[in-house]
Amino acid sequence: MDRLKGKVVIITGGASGIGRETAQIFAKEGGRIAIFDMNEAGLREVEDAIRAAGGECIGYKVDVSDFESVNSAVQKVLNDFHTIDVLVNNAGITRDNFLVKMDIEDWNRVIAINLTGTFNCGKAVLPIMMEKMSGVVVNVSSVVGVYGNIGQSNYAASKAGVIGLTKTWAKEFGKKGIRVNAVAPGFIKTPMTEKVPDKVIEYMVSKTPMGRMGEAREVANAILFLASDEASFITGHILHVDGGLVI
Repeated sequence: MDRLKGKVVIITGGASGIGRETAQIFAKEGGRIAIFDMNEAGLREVEDAIRAAGGECIGYKVDVSDFESVNSAVQKVLNDFHTIDVLVNNAGITRDNFLVKMDIEDWNRVIAINLTGTFNCGKAVLPIMMEKMSGVVVNVSSVVGVYGNIGQSNYAASKAGVIGLTKTWAKEFGKKGIRVNAVAPGFIKTPMTEKVPDKVIEYMVSKTPMGRMGEAREVANAILFLASDEASFITGHILHVDGGLVI
């Protein structure tokens, strides 16, 4: 407990799935939570749940693909919490299809949310961390960003880009007292995977040595470790949370 006591944390995509679980776990560890999402109902639900458990949380409606929306929200977080210690770039979407069938709009939207959104949040928050010479960024990538996947040209490209940002930022900001790492989840039970056909789920589980899908809390615990002082000499690392899927 108290691994994030008093730390102000921004979590994007915090209204559902891995982001929501991360917000709740971070709050239990003493974090003061700011969540960014477009889902206003989800934001209120997470706020209420964290506050009911005795934690502190404020939700902000933010479109991470729009830098002005992100920058405005970051300034509100500063007004409400007075600092920012941790940034978790989790917001992401999928719009899967084979390359020859993929709409340009679906390519652009996935890149805009998953990759440009990560860039936008880093650009808005990292100067604040630089000024105080401390901070932690944890980006949520995917094993797909490392190894690719059929029917996910847009998603794989975006998550590979997130890995590139992670390693670049780790080099740029290490001497400023800022650590930057990423998690690469495998096949995880979230609202995103609820739309996946049963046959695909069965196939992915069969390829996972641990023989099951992962839970959102298992990814959130990995994010917590990287965000905490327990990972104080770890930066530029991509932590796979995949049940051995890519062995």
